[in-house]
Amino acid sequence: MAGTGARTRAVAAEVVDAVVSKGQSLDAAIAAHEGGIPPKDRSLLRMLSYGALRHHWQLNDWIDALLSRPLRRRDSVINALLGVGLFQLTDTRIPDHAAVSQTVEAVRQLRRPKLAGLVNACLRRFQREAISARPPSGEESAWNHPQWLVDALKADWPDDWETVLAANNERAPMWLRANSARVSAAGFRERLAQDGIEAGLLPAVPDALRLAEPSLVEDLPGFADGDVSVQDGAAQIASRWLLNRTRGRVLDACAAPGGKTGHLLELGGDGMSLTALDSDAVRLESIRENLARLGRSATIIAADASKPEEWWDGVPFDGILLDAPCSATGVIRRHPDIKLLRRGSDIAGLAELQRALLEALWPLLAPGGRLLYATCSTLAAENDAVAGAFLGAHGDAVEDDVLPNNNIRDLMRRKACGYQILPGTAGLDGFYYACLERKVS
Repeated sequence: MAGTGARTRAVAAEVVDAVVSKGQSLDAAIAAHEGGIPPKDRSLLRMLSYGALRHHWQLNDWIDALLSRPLRRRDSVINALLGVGLFQLTDTRIPDHAAVSQTVEAVRQLRRPKLAGLVNACLRRFQREAISARPPSGEESAWNHPQWLVDALKADWPDDWETVLAANNERAPMWLRANSARVSAAGFRERLAQDGIEAGLLPAVPDALRLAEPSLVEDLPGFADGDVSVQDGAAQIASRWLLNRTRGRVLDACAAPGGKTGHLLELGGDGMSLTALDSDAVRLESIRENLARLGRSATIIAADASKPEEWWDGVPFDGILLDAPCSATGVIRRHPDIKLLRRGSDIAGLAELQRALLEALWPLLAPGGRLLYATCSTLAAENDAVAGAFLGAHGDAVEDDVLPNNNIRDLMRRKACGYQILPGTAGLDGFYYACLERKVS
């Protein structure tokens, strides 16, 4: 048992180090390393990996205070292990003695036995000297975000930036989407209750259920049969918004992994023909798997949305959902590695890509049709700056600012163009939406 615990902590350190030192995504790092961990210990692996990355700057502030000099670069995995150890002592219910002993044993698992004494001394000193009570060395360690993002949120959200940063550091709740073609959200909540699973509803998002505690998908009644899917409530707004006054030919651009694709098909019925497009052929497999589970079908194309001449058949679309590639700064709660992998210098390039996608897809929209521009970003440079500039440059474009329902107003912040949901609002991820309608000449 002890060996298994030490191995789990060693692998957590390897995962964290893969993100911090090698720039690997957290999902990819876990997938690459969890094979040697027994299934019963994988939830612990994820908790430790996510926690150490979520609190990266604070933990490294403490590590700097504990070490007389930095570890060598080749021992960066031990620095990551120290973070994993400190996270256990401050943010988990793991007994301190187990956290220390198993983390020290993990040093040997990582083939650095000479550093076991150092790790033990650091963890013991942390307990003795109340290092955690020291004031943070700067805004990065105070907020556990890179300085560029703190500054950007201060500029974009002068009254809300602290709330956004705090929400980013919370653990995200688990949201479900009831398949409204088969069962209402209220009806599915009753099914969950029969299995002892508690969930709440959100009137503004009719298909959404928020679980009181996360659950394994295989434990959800009807999941395998397509009665329910896992999708954040903020992301669920997209399909209902686009289909509020749209049917016919619909394009889901940048569609992978397919959550919104499935929702569109659940809502659209027989009066809709859906094309799902993504440039990543591997990720398109997830769309096929999702649709097979839901018992739905769509035209699925592997192609670059910005180059319609390579894939478009020339027949206009009545509706287009452009879930544009972005910084993903609205979903940091679910992907804390974003704080380490994203750079401030990335934003201008992402905005340029977003503008290019809008320009390429707009001519594919039929007069009177609607394009819903969406991102999971909280940054104005990717959101209202992009959509607003597009409106200003296109005389045949007008914003349709009528929200899908009245309750949704409580979730959204009106921008110069479009609407923003800030992370943590009603437990939701951060999302931006702008609905653009093509005028009938």
